[in-house]
Amino acid sequence: MGFLRIDESKCKKDGICASECPVAIIRLKDKNSVPAIIPGREEACLICGHCVAVCPHGALSHTRVPIEACPPVEENLILNEKQAVQFLRSRRSIRVYKDKAVEKEKIQKLIENARYAPTGSNSQLVEWRVITDKNQMHELSGMAVNWLRDVVAGKTQRAPLPYMAGIIAAWDAGYDAILRNAPSLVVAYSPKEASNGMVDLTLALSYLDLVAPAMGLGTCWAGLLQGALLSYPDLKQKMGLPAEYPYHYPMMLGYPKFKYHRLPERKPPGIRWD
Repeated sequence: MGFLRIDESKCKKDGICASECPVAIIRLKDKNSVPAIIPGREEACLICGHCVAVCPHGALSHTRVPIEACPPVEENLILNEKQAVQFLRSRRSIRVYKDKAVEKEKIQKLIENARYAPTGSNSQLVEWRVITDKNQMHELSGMAVNWLRDVVAGKTQRAPLPYMAGIIAAWDAGYDAILRNAPSLVVAYSPKEASNGMVDLTLALSYLDLVAPAMGLGTCWAGLLQGALLSYPDLKQKMGLPAEYPYHYPMMLGYPKFKYHRLPERKPPGIRWD
């Protein structure tokens, strides 16, 4: 059976695990046999855990994804459609934060939840950098403002946007409109070996982004800092991101100062049907 572990007293030999396997390496020889890995195909396993999760009988385990580490779905916690829609629509970009540090334990828990986001071929190559030092964050913002000065002055290939001059003016007046005085910065990054790296880390950040409000926290994607990171290798080095990690994106994190009470509308989606 290789790395599959089958409880034959529970297995119904229904072939659900074989049908669900993304790389089709599980088979049942006949209707009286239990599931097994096709000989010589072990290397193809994605270690995704689908076989463990899909078995309705709890009969299958995997040495790398043991059933003991895979809790059952609790039906009472499943969101209905109305709850799911409000959950998604109530998510806001937070740009005004309380002057309160985010506990390390909460950040750890957020990242632990974010690791369940899907990754290409289940590679799980997303890594994390957390910055909570205010002086360091101020320096990062200053370097991003310098990048904006170059953009506005026409020294880069990027066209300036109307709001950029205002952000520079705010900085010169003593207000940080880059990182918004957020108490924490979380950066997700992936190595060049991650062929789907930018998508992988974006999904991971989205998971973190959506879980944060349930823990009393708010987030904001730090797009201006990301723009500077793509242009200034020194800034990337300052943040402690390895040179061989080309995929990255920063996110502000903190306790929101204000609470939102409505769900803003968005323009209708553009959809083409065939």
